[in-house]
Amino acid sequence: MAQEVKTMVEGGKATSGPPLGPALGPLGLNLGQIIKEINEKTKDFQGMQVPITVTVTDPAKKTYEIKVGIPPTSALLKKELGIEKGSGKRKETVVANATLEAITKVAKSKMDSMMSNDLKGAVLEVLGTCFSLGINVEGKTAKEIQDEILKGEIKVS
Repeated sequence: MAQEVKTMVEGGKATSGPPLGPALGPLGLNLGQIIKEINEKTKDFQGMQVPITVTVTDPAKKTYEIKVGIPPTSALLKKELGIEKGSGKRKETVVANATLEAITKVAKSKMDSMMSNDLKGAVLEVLGTCFSLGINVEGKTAKEIQDEILKGEIKVS
């Protein structure tokens, strides 16, 4: 029977310590090889927490499969805009001013894991995260940009 280990690791910096080591060690797998593969697959997400799933497909043959998820929207936004963290007081403090192009780029990279059926919906979701983090877009609040998109004043493509 297949076993799964789901966890978050820092991109390119997984180690044999917790949570991977204790979960995979008793299964008798080559932990060094698994860590190396995870770090190779997550190197593009350096500095971000990345969801991974290690599925042991056949414990007797010691075969496994590694699936790398997409980091949270907030992490992608922070990396794209070069900021450390969001605003603790979003109504008082703006931490960044993003372009609609940057928001669209993040939306496209998250499309597969979002509830939206189209790019417009994905952009609206990312704008919601911008609002929570205290990130303005094109000099306006994320909420104002959302409203303009919904009214058709801004086209998303």
